[in-house]
Amino acid sequence: MEKERCACCAKKTERNEEERKNLIRRLNRIEGQIRGIRGMIENDAYCTDVLVQSAAASAAIHAFNKDLIANHIRGCVARDIREGKDEVIDELVHTLQKLML
Repeated sequence: MEKERCACCAKKTERNEEERKNLIRRLNRIEGQIRGIRGMIENDAYCTDVLVQSAAASAAIHAFNKDLIANHIRGCVARDIREGKDEVIDELVHTLQKLML
């Protein structure tokens, strides 16, 4: 019996090199921010200072998500709608609802 694949593993998005580099650049900055926060905790930094850095990292993740969702709508969603795959609208709504928590 073949193992079922989850929906997130079955689909792929082909990105152009510029989009890929921009997303990876953002993720690298976020990763650096998180490492910095960990270092602050390890060095017993003042809570307010840690919270400010945490808020900055959170804002960076939100900015990443906004770019990614915009690219998704312009690319994947528009393509699927043109191809008559209207179920992509429900998928988009579900994704947006998760992001708005």
